[in-house]
Amino acid sequence: MDGVAYTGIPSLQELSSCPGVPSEERMNKGRVAVIECVQEIPCNPCVATCKFGAISMKGEITSLPCLDGDRCTGCGQCIAQCPGLAITVINRNYSETEATVDFPYEYLPLPQKGDIVDAVNRAGETVCRGKVDRVVRQPSYEGTSVISLIIPKQYFNEVRSMKRLERP
Repeated sequence: MDGVAYTGIPSLQELSSCPGVPSEERMNKGRVAVIECVQEIPCNPCVATCKFGAISMKGEITSLPCLDGDRCTGCGQCIAQCPGLAITVINRNYSETEATVDFPYEYLPLPQKGDIVDAVNRAGETVCRGKVDRVVRQPSYEGTSVISLIIPKQYFNEVRSMKRLERP
């Protein structure tokens, strides 16, 4: 069996029907949020955080968040606000050969701009190497930083985080 209920990792089937995942057409336009929230739980900080109205919920507070890709600017304010760490921002048009993935990160030590790290998939398995482009510590959510990682373009739909760095 697979899926978030059995493994803690959303299955491809769950992700394909997720209303927070933008269309291919929208992904081609640049930075956009990808909300891989597949469990109907009472939660909505992403809705309240989005000042562009790009994230909504239809019905109850347990409904899955829906992304309006046309309204999403890819600003990333929603990333650190998600208690489930289910939101990333993808820019598959960073360059001809590279994409960026912005993701929540709650470990210390934090990486530094320019660090080369192991980029991992949803299961924590190394996919490729990536270069840290930016580290943002949002004052509105102290415990979660947002890391922007430059990766080879072909891995934009796989990479969702990085391996934890060793403590000195």
